[in-house]
Amino acid sequence: MPEGDTVWQAARRLHEVLAGEVLIRSDFRVPKYATVDLTGRRVLSTVPRGKHLLTRFEGGLTLHTHLRMEGAWKVYGAGEPWRGGPGHQIRVILGTEHRTAVGYRLQVLELLRTTEEERVVGHLGPDLLGPDWDPERALANLRTDPARPLGEALLDQRNLAGIGNIYKSELCFLLGATPWLPVGALPADRAEKLPGLAHRLLEANRDRPVRQTTGLRHQDLFVYGRAPRPCLRCRTPVRVADQGDGSQERPTYWCPTCQTGPAPAPDAPQRWRERHRRTPS
Repeated sequence: MPEGDTVWQAARRLHEVLAGEVLIRSDFRVPKYATVDLTGRRVLSTVPRGKHLLTRFEGGLTLHTHLRMEGAWKVYGAGEPWRGGPGHQIRVILGTEHRTAVGYRLQVLELLRTTEEERVVGHLGPDLLGPDWDPERALANLRTDPARPLGEALLDQRNLAGIGNIYKSELCFLLGATPWLPVGALPADRAEKLPGLAHRLLEANRDRPVRQTTGLRHQDLFVYGRAPRPCLRCRTPVRVADQGDGSQERPTYWCPTCQTGPAPAPDAPQRWRERHRRTPS
């Protein structure tokens, strides 16, 4: 699933090519909006809100999209081949005189009044890359349920918006805590550093083509995607397991030596561990 920095980049790209331009093509390929035509409307802006994208048009309309696991926005020039996937995966097309933005596999696509945007993003906590970022509020949100596992609390966009599986795993590693450690058990000094650390990681990566959390050459991430290779710090094999109720794949990586706290129960879902056991180091 794209995380806050990826969504920020997508919003910037859409804003750069669409804002101020008049649509000459509008094609919604979902039943609910099959008859909608925005042709002739000027695009005002595209802004990110956590993992959500809000594209605003004159006349007080906003297109709300969310990439979820597989969605993507692609931008093409005149005559350029579209390479984002087969045609049946296209959900919306917004074209101007010079560029065409194509939304592929968008599981969330909603057209609403701009005045109603809070209905779809008002539940979100402080946005790590937004003008409303508030580290104190984010920490207070995380602490409202001290028994909740840290990894699950970080993924809850109502606490703070923009963290996905990658940053969850990397943050827990940098904090020296397993993702299953209850929030309330995280030492106070580390808890107070958490919001600022999360903010710095996303800020540092919002302009990078490849996400980097380690500061090391040729080693972009500390633990995410590294199982069963050795930890970059202690050489213990990195482990991976699912976290959550099993309704979604939540691959969670950690170092059992560098990170203290509970590990997954022995009967936790095995599919990610089995997959990575077969992956060569």
